[in-house]
Amino acid sequence: MIQFDDFNLGKTGDGLLPVIVQDAVTLKVLMLGYMNREAFDKTVQEGRVTFFSRTRGQLWTKGETSGNYLYVKEMFVDCDSDTLLIKALPAGPVCHRGTTACFDTPDEEGFIRTLSEVIRGRHAEMPDGSYTTKLFVKGVKAIAKKVGEETTESIIEAVDGNRSRFVYETADLIYHYLVLLEQMGCSISDLEKELALRHR
Repeated sequence: MIQFDDFNLGKTGDGLLPVIVQDAVTLKVLMLGYMNREAFDKTVQEGRVTFFSRTRGQLWTKGETSGNYLYVKEMFVDCDSDTLLIKALPAGPVCHRGTTACFDTPDEEGFIRTLSEVIRGRHAEMPDGSYTTKLFVKGVKAIAKKVGEETTESIIEAVDGNRSRFVYETADLIYHYLVLLEQMGCSISDLEKELALRHR
């Protein structure tokens, strides 16, 4: 387990640890904050990100006013041991402006992972009237058939050189493929691990 004493914050300066928070699902960078020892310990103990506010000179748990807490999933120390990366699950918009993140990167960033989580939720809850629910009810053969159909349609548009239709049909393919991944108990991370092994 990471300890505050593991960090190399130097003998000079304010002794605050820079912390980058990243969405554990989409991998979108959400914000930057600072922690002192007390904020770090509180974060570890409670599983919700707590910072030390340099302007107010006190601890503040992100979301204590809005309810949009950052729930800690994983923590990583950088190569120089002077910065912390927290992968978190946000309970709502992170920025005080009501935006997903404090950085104005495109909202579409990481959406395939967001969609994968939505599909996982549909599989767990099986809500009535959901197309995704209907696919899970029909089972793996029906889902695989849809993947095959959408693959064929994507190929046709590619061969015809129709870029916009290719994007449209490929989006259908990716959606149905994500449903098939979930049906098989697999995830995007599983694919990434396999591809990384091949790359090595």
